[in-house]
Amino acid sequence: MFEFAAIVMADFTAPEEIRTNPQSLLLLLPLVVAIAVVYKATKLPRITAGNFLKESVVLFCSIVVFMLITALVLSGVAWLVIK
Repeated sequence: MFEFAAIVMADFTAPEEIRTNPQSLLLLLPLVVAIAVVYKATKLPRITAGNFLKESVVLFCSIVVFMLITALVLSGVAWLVIK
């Protein structure tokens, strides 16, 4: 048991390297799903399966769309600054 705990703790001694390429942005999607589900679970007055799923999907999509718009605007500003 001690060996397993030592191996698990050893994994946290070095940071996980995340590249800065477009594929690494896909790692944000599970985080956005978790945020949307937890937020809707705490804010809905009555939770039914259909309503909860619909509200969570709407929040997930709105977060992703906002992130895309923000990325496009920041890319445009960076392009204008470089030119």
